[in-house]
Amino acid sequence: MGMIGQRVVRTEDPALLTGHGTFIDNLDIPGAVHVVYVRSQMAHARITGIDADEARDAPGVLGVFTNADIDLGPFPLDIGLLPTTFPRFALVGDVTRYVGEPIVAVVAETREQATDAVQMVIVDYDALPSAVTVTQSLTDEVVLFPEHGTNVCVSMPARAPVDFSACEVVVTADIINQRVAPAPLEARVSASRWEDDGRLTHWQAGQGAHPIQERLCAWYQLDASQVHVITPDVGGGFGAKAFNYPEETLVPWLARAVGRPVRYTETRSESMNGLGHGRAQTQRLTIGGSRDGRVTAYQLDVVQDAGAYPRMGAFLPFMTRVMLTGVYDIAAADLNATAVLTNTVPTVAYRGAGRPEAAAAIERAMDLFAAEIGMDPVEVRRRNLIAADRFPFTTVTGTTYDSGNYAGGLDTLLAAVDYPALRAEQQARRERGDALQLGIGVSVYVEITAMSGGGELGQVEVIAGAPGEDVSVRVVTGTTPYGQGHRTTWAMLVADKLGVAMDRITVIHGDTDLVASSSITGGSRSVQLGGTNVTRAASLVADQARGIAARLLEADVADVVISDGVFHVAGAPAISRTWAEVAAVAAVDRTPLYGEGDFSQAGGTFPSGAHLAVVELDTETGRAVLQQLVAVDDAGRIINPLLAEGQVHGGLAQGVAQALFEEVVYDEDGNPLTSNFADYGIPSAAELPSFVTVHVETPSPLNDLGAKGIGESGTIGATPAVQSAVIDAVAHLGVRHIDMPCTSQRVWNAIQNLGQRQSPNGR
Repeated sequence: MGMIGQRVVRTEDPALLTGHGTFIDNLDIPGAVHVVYVRSQMAHARITGIDADEARDAPGVLGVFTNADIDLGPFPLDIGLLPTTFPRFALVGDVTRYVGEPIVAVVAETREQATDAVQMVIVDYDALPSAVTVTQSLTDEVVLFPEHGTNVCVSMPARAPVDFSACEVVVTADIINQRVAPAPLEARVSASRWEDDGRLTHWQAGQGAHPIQERLCAWYQLDASQVHVITPDVGGGFGAKAFNYPEETLVPWLARAVGRPVRYTETRSESMNGLGHGRAQTQRLTIGGSRDGRVTAYQLDVVQDAGAYPRMGAFLPFMTRVMLTGVYDIAAADLNATAVLTNTVPTVAYRGAGRPEAAAAIERAMDLFAAEIGMDPVEVRRRNLIAADRFPFTTVTGTTYDSGNYAGGLDTLLAAVDYPALRAEQQARRERGDALQLGIGVSVYVEITAMSGGGELGQVEVIAGAPGEDVSVRVVTGTTPYGQGHRTTWAMLVADKLGVAMDRITVIHGDTDLVASSSITGGSRSVQLGGTNVTRAASLVADQARGIAARLLEADVADVVISDGVFHVAGAPAISRTWAEVAAVAAVDRTPLYGEGDFSQAGGTFPSGAHLAVVELDTETGRAVLQQLVAVDDAGRIINPLLAEGQVHGGLAQGVAQALFEEVVYDEDGNPLTSNFADYGIPSAAELPSFVTVHVETPSPLNDLGAKGIGESGTIGATPAVQSAVIDAVAHLGVRHIDMPCTSQRVWNAIQNLGQRQSPNGR
């Protein structure tokens, strides 16, 4: 039996669970000192003075540095498409633009000494008016960069106006896809040391060693050969660690300035107020069609909150446009988007990055349309799904879906629950006037993974052991795991090709001296690109080994097979040769058993699925409790169902969290009100039900494995399903919309405000 499709337990877990993971904060770096930053206490202010004399004289302090000391240019942009007219520097110079922005760097022998010294630094501020919301920002009454004249940093105008004149029904709604914090288990951590030969060694908890190296080289004007980047075990990222931050990237400069290795480890509060936030879209949707349930027109207008500086978050509406119409065949659709600066933490990519925002909008639109025409929301969806025989399918916005069976996914979902019984129970509660009402929400989604296609390094080499010992296999990958289980997956793929035991396979990643190239690991790309190249590399090694085994067996190479870790002629297993014997011959021949994959994928793949959520809602308090969540997900061919379920479970938890609990909140002056886990509504397992997950497979034709991404599906399908369920629980009372998170207070207010302002309005 092959390894593919088997439920193999993660091999990386024992070390992680017993405290033996290789995390940067646990590394022994002799002589290392610590940096702690003085951070802005004001959202928008001119800095009129910094008094750091007392801090410089504090015990253990090696240096106190301000913007005036730093001889570096503007901080590198996340991507080249972002504007260069909003420069950001390592430390604030004249004007601070959000609470938490670093102003002064204090380096001391210990973290505690640096923290104490930070408290001694006095920063004088001249307060400026703040633009905290996108509504305020759009007026340009307060401009974060006056020399630019406007807060608009990115514009994506609609390509053509959508005509709704022929529609029998048109529904418009203003909705909010709120700002959330990624909150990875491990916050930002880095360390830097200049070696005796002048070379920089830099450790960073990130999502790709070479992208970190590239940005260090760009900022410090160094050649790649001068910078060694190591990304060991990483405790979560979710997109927020895909790009560098000034606090991490300044560490090499500080190490040179004090002549010692320097470490940076942020606190949870610093992470909540500094690590890039996600989502943060204000959306106006307009959907139109006929009363028989056919949707023919859809328009989405987006204002993206970019935060204080344009980072990847400013570009998120591009991904929203790519997935605008979701799983539906809509004849006319377009998106108009504007990204604006606000006096808040800059937004970045967060699990799904623009695609969950698209799914939340179109699924909310489908529910509103169904309510307007009085049709079951499942039936409306079914009537508009792209048919299974139309793939590859190109949407009206020009996105070409590789494969899918959306109706099949919906049917599988409905077969996994008793949908008629749920509706009957709901109706009975409504007729009785129960305080505890039932809400049912359904979403059908599609997303894009490995969006830009391309490749990822995959190398495999068989290494001979000592006499009497088995061989070992070395796998080098350009992918960077931060919880996904790459080591297990790549070992499975290699074991499947070579028949070598998984405990003999070592996976190398995250080190620019050991790995020739790597990209940002994100967008659910790893199995498709890295996995395919690992598989191809292993196949090359298997072919080389069969050639040697054929000589040893005095057989035609075409007749030699690998079975149970040995080589024999097909149909004649009694006479065989071991890997050790083959590797010994290869060593004598000086012919390495080595292969490197050459795969490059042409474009992205499109996972899909259907999710159903059931909530029980107390109409007297507004409290909604998620009772059931069933997720049917199609990620093409699944390599390891156990790992796939783990990815889905994590995504579902984050999707539910956005729907019910999580929101980054600022007051009117730009002060964060959710700066730690006591105030920010991150859920625990106690707030979540046991998920039901079902995998279906429509293999992708774009890669050897037939794989699509699975890492972000949960956040894309679960969020609209749960939001819809909450609204559905009180729809019979007249509630048409509730913005996320659907907290008790927000639900209670919606019930109390019936008859007053409602967001959706139909005609």
